[in-house]
Amino acid sequence: MYITYYAILSALPLYLVNDLHASAVQVGFVVGAYTIASVLVRPFSGFMLDRFGRRTIFLLALIVYSLLFAGYLVAITITAIILLRFAQGLAWGFTTVSGSTIAVDIIPTSKRGEGIGYFALSTTLGMSVGPVIGLFVCHKWGYVAMFVAGCIIGVASLACAYAIHMRKRFVVGKRIKLERNSLFDKNSIRPSMNVFITMIAYGGLLSFIALYGQELGIQDSSLYFLIFSVGIAAARLTSGKEFDKNGPRRIITLCIILLIIGFPLLALAEDAVLFYISAIIIGFGNGVIFPTFQSMVNNIADPAHRGAANSTLYTAVDLGMGLGMIMAGFIAQQISLSAIFWTSALVCAAGLLFFRFFVLGFYERNIK
Repeated sequence: MYITYYAILSALPLYLVNDLHASAVQVGFVVGAYTIASVLVRPFSGFMLDRFGRRTIFLLALIVYSLLFAGYLVAITITAIILLRFAQGLAWGFTTVSGSTIAVDIIPTSKRGEGIGYFALSTTLGMSVGPVIGLFVCHKWGYVAMFVAGCIIGVASLACAYAIHMRKRFVVGKRIKLERNSLFDKNSIRPSMNVFITMIAYGGLLSFIALYGQELGIQDSSLYFLIFSVGIAAARLTSGKEFDKNGPRRIITLCIILLIIGFPLLALAEDAVLFYISAIIIGFGNGVIFPTFQSMVNNIADPAHRGAANSTLYTAVDLGMGLGMIMAGFIAQQISLSAIFWTSALVCAAGLLFFRFFVLGFYERNIK
């Protein structure tokens, strides 16, 4: 599933600029429409998972998500692509929350940080393979072939999901009613706000790194994503055990500091050297953020409302990425592409302060 997400995300800005002659602001809105749609549907996805069951919702969402790739073959205007991205973003909101909630349900509580770290490697593998597939297919056979490939890989994802069988129901759905408490988990709000802040920087990176590479004379940015994913994989293989043993204090602080260092290096890049060095630093820092905060959220959430807790977290992810993509578009248009990454460093610094002063103590009190 993540292969298709990153394949389209890495190549779509190039398609919009080169074939449809879109402006930087229009690129920001196209890629942002996807996450805006996810934000709107996230709270209801959590409720439906808790009410109707994880597997059913997961399969239905993947069917819709995969079929919508065919729409790229006929969407030939900016407006049409925005509408299509919005529709696919709605399905994406269900698939990501349901998949991660299923994973949390079957991971032993004592090894939740480690288990979520391993599960999050699926994102990392998609991030490393997706851009390579997307950009390779585009350069070799064109954008139409990339959209067809997305549909085929989406169907393969559906086949994998169909093989998942839950051993038991984790909640009694009939007891859950559609109300505010079933849409959002209040204990998850502070950690989710912290994720929201850091994802602003991530959204700008994903949506404009390919164009920034072109500006530096690096035509194929797929290597950046590959190095970036190596950093993420290294972080996720090691950070989970550290979290289970010592909690989030040290690991989150260290990794946000890495982001504060990595983004200025990217902004200062004049050739491929700093460009790729920043990838490993930002990748390692970013690789810790989401799975660690997801472990925190599920450690303080009521198991009966775990779907709502995860949807609260994913809502924050989508809001942050969507805002970051749109902000990056305006910054690129009004200032420069490198200014996006200077701004990202400042955003990450704000995220570190928020974690130390508003989230860490709250989590440690509630986990006890």
